[in-house]
Amino acid sequence: MAVEEFAVPEEEEGVEKGTYNDAYYALIGRLNHQSVVKHFDAYADIEWDKPEFRIDHDDPRWELEADDVLGATEWYRAQPAGIRSRIGLRMLANFMKIGVVFEYVLKRGLLEFASQLPAGSPEFRYCYHETIEEAQHALMFQEFINRTGFEIPGLSGLERRGADLVVKYARRFPELFFIFVLAGEDPIDYVQRQSLRKNRKDTHPLFTRMMQIHVTEEARHMSFARHALRRRVPKLSGMRKMRLRICVPIILGVMGRMMMEASPQIAREYNIPREVMNAAYRKNSIHGNRIHEASTKLFRLCNELGLVNEWSVRLWRMMRILPETGALAPAAA
Repeated sequence: MAVEEFAVPEEEEGVEKGTYNDAYYALIGRLNHQSVVKHFDAYADIEWDKPEFRIDHDDPRWELEADDVLGATEWYRAQPAGIRSRIGLRMLANFMKIGVVFEYVLKRGLLEFASQLPAGSPEFRYCYHETIEEAQHALMFQEFINRTGFEIPGLSGLERRGADLVVKYARRFPELFFIFVLAGEDPIDYVQRQSLRKNRKDTHPLFTRMMQIHVTEEARHMSFARHALRRRVPKLSGMRKMRLRICVPIILGVMGRMMMEASPQIAREYNIPREVMNAAYRKNSIHGNRIHEASTKLFRLCNELGLVNEWSVRLWRMMRILPETGALAPAAA
């Protein structure tokens, strides 16, 4: 697939006619079919040993773009070219490691969710399709990390316990699990779509190919999660809806920044001053606007499902992820 021929796919939408259950199962049927006819293999569909896919720490194509909030700082621009390239590549490798960990949790959760579905359920089949696709993404991300030569640690003991808790929610409180799914997938999908739409000629071709694969399959995964929430949340008790109102902005606020900011570990490794990190992220209106844009889809879904009210909006604002559109009025409690 040539870069110039790639069209960024949109999420699959439900159908308007018939009952919502009819529309929902029609959607699952289409997603299952697409997983059969349009899926990727981490090794068959990426020519890792292709000369142009070689990863060189000094390759200027790894440098952060001029419109990247850290890349635009005077501190970053003053670094030697090799350091600029290494920081950019190290950040990509770190985001991919977060992806490997996130998909480890996601795969386990999908299998837990599927284990309680009735025999013959089209959702069961879809969950297994998505698990296979997420496993291929993890292989793809880890292969990239391996080829960078960077040593990036996996889960700590505390993080592993947190992961186990999220997996348990897939069975006990699947609506919260699917919120976790979208909170992790929406921000990185936003970043990758923005990058692909720029269609920059100086983007490393290996990274472009990986984004193409990831965005194509994640469009299905996010569509499933959103429609599962639309189907399940209206049936929840008032207490469970209240828990979602509290948890959604907190989870999205934490996950969004993990996916869109340089980690403290990278700041330590490259001696990035605290004031530079603050100028790039915490005190930067451009970065704030991008966080808001990455949060908009999930906010709209929550608003549609009655999970946004006057007091929960305060949490969205406190986590600095409330979309500043002015067009989304909170739903009634």
